[in-house]
Amino acid sequence: MTSGKSIHRRAATVVGLLFILVLSACGSDTKSESLRDLSKITLLLGDQSRFLRAKAEAAKVFEGAPYKIEWINFQGAAPLLEALAAGAVDTAVAGDSPVLFASAAGAPMKIVAGIRFSGRDVAIIVPASSPIKTISDFKSQEVIVSSARGSVSHYQLIGALKENGLTTADIKLGFMLPVDALTAFNAGHIGVWATFGSYLAMAERQGARVIRNGEGIFSGLGLLTVSDKALADPAKRAALADVLVRLVRADEWAMSHPDDYAKVFVSVTGLPLEVARTLITRELGVWSPIDEAMIDSLQEISDVFTQEHILSHPVNARSLFDASLLASKQ
Repeated sequence: MTSGKSIHRRAATVVGLLFILVLSACGSDTKSESLRDLSKITLLLGDQSRFLRAKAEAAKVFEGAPYKIEWINFQGAAPLLEALAAGAVDTAVAGDSPVLFASAAGAPMKIVAGIRFSGRDVAIIVPASSPIKTISDFKSQEVIVSSARGSVSHYQLIGALKENGLTTADIKLGFMLPVDALTAFNAGHIGVWATFGSYLAMAERQGARVIRNGEGIFSGLGLLTVSDKALADPAKRAALADVLVRLVRADEWAMSHPDDYAKVFVSVTGLPLEVARTLITRELGVWSPIDEAMIDSLQEISDVFTQEHILSHPVNARSLFDASLLASKQ
């Protein structure tokens, strides 16, 4: 006759085997979150200049999402990545250089996807009436960089100076957040400004002259980062993988509907239509899984900043990436 204890042991064994079978069917612990209720998840999506939000809303890709999202906008990469490091957002979109600096400073995050933009999305500009004609004329001049040390504009400036036999020691270097810098530039208080994105397009609209854009210097690589805390939460990880798929769909929609995208971009950002159209020509691309070219680009930037003593120590770029989140959905 079977004892009560034996029955309990067999029952426990059966339950354990069933549990293992369920996990095996899911493929991994990260896939078992499909069994969870994602309606309880709220993702805090960090954005710059409402770049991601405009595309997502234009393409309506988050309609019917099984989780909630909140967009949190920042005017530059530095404050956005600080927010990510502090746990105030789950994701951050930024150029390659600021992501590198944040990671080197110990920000707990991983790069999960990349996108390529035109090198014309960053540039060094002067007012229309400026006597400055070339990079060589920057010697002894004050040059303002947006938004901080290690920004894409900072890297662009270093590269442009190097082309002309100069270094940052040959100029008076300053840093300013882009909204403040745009106001100061338009008021005539900044003579040379290294900037990017919508701030560059707005300044050009006001007559700014481009001395050197980023083509041939700036990689054009934008990176989407996710906090380690969010990646470690199985339910959030599942939701984030779905977010990436939806963002890819938004990019594909925007590329085939640029005029419709421009109109929504204007409504979300408040920018003039002609500025929106300029940005769209420079910033259309599709989020892609991590590849060797992205890793190599970031390593090259790390090496330059280390040689310039801007980074305090070398960084292994490969260690900053998590290639599984987008790849798992492709």
